[in-house]
Amino acid sequence: MTNTVSFPGISDKVFTLNRVAFTVFGRDIMWYGVIIATGFALAAIYAVRHAKGYGLDPDFILDLLIYGLPSAIVGARIYYVIHQWDYYSQDLSRILDIRQGGLGFYGGFIAAFLVGYILCRKKKQPVKPTMDIASLGFILAQSVGRWGNFMNCEAHGGPTALPWGMSINGGTPVHPTFFYESLWNAIGFVIISRYSKKRRFDGEIFLLYMAWYGFGRMIIEGLRTDSLYINGTGIRVSQLVAGLSFIICFSTWAYKIKTGKYTPRMTQQKEEENK
Repeated sequence: MTNTVSFPGISDKVFTLNRVAFTVFGRDIMWYGVIIATGFALAAIYAVRHAKGYGLDPDFILDLLIYGLPSAIVGARIYYVIHQWDYYSQDLSRILDIRQGGLGFYGGFIAAFLVGYILCRKKKQPVKPTMDIASLGFILAQSVGRWGNFMNCEAHGGPTALPWGMSINGGTPVHPTFFYESLWNAIGFVIISRYSKKRRFDGEIFLLYMAWYGFGRMIIEGLRTDSLYINGTGIRVSQLVAGLSFIICFSTWAYKIKTGKYTPRMTQQKEEENK
């Protein structure tokens, strides 16, 4: 379970990557899972620490994590399996083996959103502020989680002559698209989290996150060689969804800001206090 990786345009050094992080009771624990879990843990810490700034109870954030995390994993797996059914239908036991990778972000996002919405209604918590803080948690977790793809030597792009091209097992250098997305999300997290202190209305951070991530994913997905396609077409599923997310969310945000047709955050808070 090892691969070699090098960046010949930058250095002659060759890295040997073992996909197994450690072994517990004879069972291999993969770096992919460890890194994904680390991303979620950092997102959880951030969300809990900033919950009150969004008018949310930190305990509610913990409830979201308890229900949302497994839902996101299941949703991400279902999304991926659906678009790779020809492979998984040959051996259904493969569906449960996520240690080798195979998670579709948008499936996880949809599942987590639905579970979060239900919890908000059940526990009488505001939906839009929850979406805002969850968005910052998502983009932070994504920035870290993409390094799980690096350890698996997957989610890379096609051949490139750029200096930072990544050679896998001595092959032709390819685009390290996992790094592109990790960097894009890290920059997005810094910018949006700073802007969030001056956010003008609830739900604004969610719109900015979806627009930022959608634009970056739309471009980066076009470089990848392992994209999921709509059956019978040459259309990349994630690129289509990302593009629509960017257009819809950015347009909505821009329209609200330009026209002023939104309820200011302070007004929303006062209305909730008077209920």
